Amino acid sequence: MHLHRPTAEVFIPDGLGQPEALARITHLGIGAHQDDLEFMAFHGIIACYAHAEQWFGGVTCTDGVGSVRSGAYAGESDATLAALRRQEQKRAAQIGQYAAIIQLGHPSAAVRDPADRTLRDDLAAILRATRPQIVYTHNLADKHPTHIDVALAAIDTLRALPSADRPAAVHGCEVWRSLDWLPDADKVLHDLGGHDNLARALNAVFESQNASGKRYDLAVIGRRHANATFIDPHAIDPAGSLAFAMDLTPLIRDESLDPVAYVDAYLERFRDEVLGALKRGRG
Repeated sequence: MHLHRPTAEVFIPDGLGQPEALARITHLGIGAHQDDLEFMAFHGIIACYAHAEQWFGGVTCTDGVGSVRSGAYAGESDATLAALRRQEQKRAAQIGQYAAIIQLGHPSAAVRDPADRTLRDDLAAILRATRPQIVYTHNLADKHPTHIDVALAAIDTLRALPSADRPAAVHGCEVWRSLDWLPDADKVLHDLGGHDNLARALNAVFESQNASGKRYDLAVIGRRHANATFIDPHAIDPAGSLAFAMDLTPLIRDESLDPVAYVDAYLERFRDEVLGALKRGRG
């Protein structure tokens, strides 16, 4: 499999040959940065964990350069921190028993450049080698611009596949913006209950981030518990831990759908829900 960047790496924790390791992937996460997969695609990780016939595979698109750092990591160079983040991602793949983790090493500036097609070319090669049933990527209302660009690249690449090779479902997941604002009928629910120990172990791997003034390890699990509690004011919590996703599947089924208009429709339904409740309250 040809990948563009010289630092691109395919790591297979159990040592299986690359073609066989990639072909067994049923659930594929496509994230921007090291740690995004563990934070947003945990639903796919636990679906495959210790499962004989389902395998999670991950793609980390960027090189990890430029992250916020403080404390013990404040003086580290970009190159040193990027190398450390790559090792952390590989360790997470071992703990989570991934089929493979593919780190593409694209600079964030290249990912955000609409004229640079190398990320899409890499994703196309990966999707041809894996043909997953379910894909997890960033949601299209995410706050982080690189996350948005990765999600758009994933959608473009999935649309370019023959219809028969496209996954059955594509989920846009929470990282840099919660999806609790989605109307309940629009939420894709990821029940993550009963797996907090694995979640904590995976999140703790990313020490270079957690110890640099950003407690992602606590925040991600806290968000999941908050989602489970606040989803319905009139019902017992449906799960101990819950993540929300945006259904991106229609965008790969119907290539005429504009992603901007697609998200705008979600926002319009949210607006109608909020204003409708206020109008009812005022009589």
